[in-house]
Amino acid sequence: MVLYFSKSPVLTRLLAFLLLTSYTSWHAGALDPSCAPGGNFDLSPWELQLPIGSPDSPETISSASLQGCSGWENFDYFFTESGDGALVMKVPGSPASAGCVTTPNSLHCRTELREVDPSTGAAASWSPNAATNRLIVELVVTVADNSARGTVIGQIHIDDSISSKPVCELYYNSNGDISIGVEQTRSGGDEVFTSLENIPIGTVFTYELEYYTGLLKVAINGNFQTLDTYELDAPNSYFKVGNYNQGSSASDVHVFSIYLEH
Repeated sequence: MVLYFSKSPVLTRLLAFLLLTSYTSWHAGALDPSCAPGGNFDLSPWELQLPIGSPDSPETISSASLQGCSGWENFDYFFTESGDGALVMKVPGSPASAGCVTTPNSLHCRTELREVDPSTGAAASWSPNAATNRLIVELVVTVADNSARGTVIGQIHIDDSISSKPVCELYYNSNGDISIGVEQTRSGGDEVFTSLENIPIGTVFTYELEYYTGLLKVAINGNFQTLDTYELDAPNSYFKVGNYNQGSSASDVHVFSIYLEH
């Protein structure tokens, strides 16, 4: 078992308890506003994709560059909030409205963490048939974009060598509605959406994504649902966390803890 989470002794003790019991959500409580995000969060299993750079080739910040109290940050897109120490991820809008750039297989801009191998910093994936693949994030959406389903705040994505499509995307819109879309096939374009909860804008909540022993599950504040994976047939996958804007207006996501387990 490998665990990665924000560097908070309070959170460490809570996670030990929560792994043995049910959980709702938690606050790290020891985030340092004077540090870059890498001083408060273990970013060794993540690289950062940004909404800046060249068309179809957005800037990517390596895991090594993100790590530590003096790690990389940019006060337009990825930084520590000066009051509570949250990790802030901002997107200005769309290519048309804000001039931001996208990856080759997307029409939308993002400030998003992508899972990597923590020992090498190289792209990584895992088998959904393994014993454990779990992501738990505590966050607040302060500004959601103006699309119908809203900003994507978390994903499980199919390994890039297999498909350019996600397994699932977790959406949060300006009404506070949270939904998840699951692709039916590896070729994509056929997401089936499930409504989950309503959490008002500005309210802290926790989500969990799991994909192991062949089962895909999602939880909002501990309320789990098991999701159909249709014809996906358990492709190797990886997690993503952050702010993947789906509209033309700005979006702003603040993260308090990230817990990753394999």
